[in-house]
Amino acid sequence: MGDITLEIDGKSVEAKEGTTVLEAARSVDIFIPTLCHNEMLEPYGGCRLCTVEVESRGRKKLVASCLYPVEPDLIVRTRTQEVDKVRKLILEFLLAHAPDSVRMNELAAEYGADKDRFGKEASFCILCGLCVRYCAEVKKLNVIGFVDQGAKREINFIPELAAQHCWDCKECFPLCPTSYLQAAFHLTHTIAFPSLPLEKAS
Repeated sequence: MGDITLEIDGKSVEAKEGTTVLEAARSVDIFIPTLCHNEMLEPYGGCRLCTVEVESRGRKKLVASCLYPVEPDLIVRTRTQEVDKVRKLILEFLLAHAPDSVRMNELAAEYGADKDRFGKEASFCILCGLCVRYCAEVKKLNVIGFVDQGAKREINFIPELAAQHCWDCKECFPLCPTSYLQAAFHLTHTIAFPSLPLEKAS
């Protein structure tokens, strides 16, 4: 596969066909923030914090850079007013769920996000799916997964499998962009109180 030439923030960049915009930007040290992306895992596009503006054949649109493939003569802008506005709103929403996340508070300062804009729903989980995907794609164990849909969606460990595998693993913990301690708390609750909802055991 040949190289594709595109432009990112005014810089000419060469990338292989099939490369994402995020990967192309990182290859030339152009920073694009992410919360749900990890190079070990398949692209997910869950948090949308990596949103950028792309222009192709005169048409502009906002896309998730972790999913969008490079194409010849593509123009990418990583810090337009509209891009920053989208990232600011995403951070404000996510901080309602994980207000003490060091990583997200650093990004909030960068984008001028108001961490108190939305009422707190401190689940300590932003549904980035990193733990779920790591367990499935890398460990091949599927000990943790998503349950329910929409506003009720959350992650849960499967008690029997968690008791068997997780204490000797914990490899998903450092991936969490909110808090290592919250991951440990969820696991402890699952094993100690497998039949109780989280809020009743806490």
